[in-house]
Amino acid sequence: MATAQLLLRRAFASSPSCSPLRRSPLDSARFLPRAAMASSAAAPFQKVQIQREDTTFDAYVVGKENAPGIVVLQEWWGVDYEIKNHADKISQIGEGYRALIPDLYRGKVALDAAEAQHLMDGLDWQGAIKDIQASVKWLKANGSPKVGVTGYCMGGALSIATGVLVPEVDAVVAFYGTPSSELADTSKAQAPIQAHFGELDNFVGFSDVTVRSYVICFVHFVSY
Repeated sequence: MATAQLLLRRAFASSPSCSPLRRSPLDSARFLPRAAMASSAAAPFQKVQIQREDTTFDAYVVGKENAPGIVVLQEWWGVDYEIKNHADKISQIGEGYRALIPDLYRGKVALDAAEAQHLMDGLDWQGAIKDIQASVKWLKANGSPKVGVTGYCMGGALSIATGVLVPEVDAVVAFYGTPSSELADTSKAQAPIQAHFGELDNFVGFSDVTVRSYVICFVHFVSY
């Protein structure tokens, strides 16, 4: 537990210089077209295939081999330029980490909010948890002694659910998002979880500060 808490403190400091952008799904910036930026941030990543049960999915890996691992979970857009930028920056924190992004949408990337909503609505959340578990196992099997999970918005909700449902994960840091009670009972969290929410976020019941009572069992709650 002490090692996992150290991973939380070192890998995901909440200072403005290293914290990721915090955006609500209803923020106006999220409604801008993203086609012009979809191909950015591809250069440093290694594309790997991970198998779980009877399916295989792509994942993108960046960072130092044999370093502690971080599974980085997408927002509702998919694996786009921004989530890759986050993973790349995370991999360079401190002495270095190995970051892995599982492609939960199987190659689909939304270019506007309506498409992103459609993709998120169609996501198999239980299946996504299995993808994340397979990603954690892949990192551990490939040299990472400890593995944490972080995510944003939809990925934040999945991160919290991972802390409940995936015993192999060592620490979780979630940015604005909560899973449904049907997906995960947060009172049964198995890993230390640090959750970040914005005081001005207006996505009520999912990523606004009213969810504080829902996440009170977590290790640390941070609002902005």
